[in-house]
Amino acid sequence: MSRRDFDVSRMRRMRRIAGRHGLTILTAEKLTAKMGKGGHAIREDESFKVIFGDNPLPFTATLDDVEAYLDKMYGDEDAGEE
Repeated sequence: MSRRDFDVSRMRRMRRIAGRHGLTILTAEKLTAKMGKGGHAIREDESFKVIFGDNPLPFTATLDDVEAYLDKMYGDEDAGEE
């Protein structure tokens, strides 16, 4: 397994992509009974509105969900990132 496949590396790469498009990836650090630790959400920097990961509860998106969302929205533009 290469370093680029580690969760930390994936998150760093996704944060760079999101930052280019005026987005921030938020991570819940608090342990909750329903979700466990570390759910994610994507927030738009200009309006501070959460645009992904808040349905049905806040911070319900997994790392894979966030990656899929960014790929769907901006995948063609950032293909050379990896």
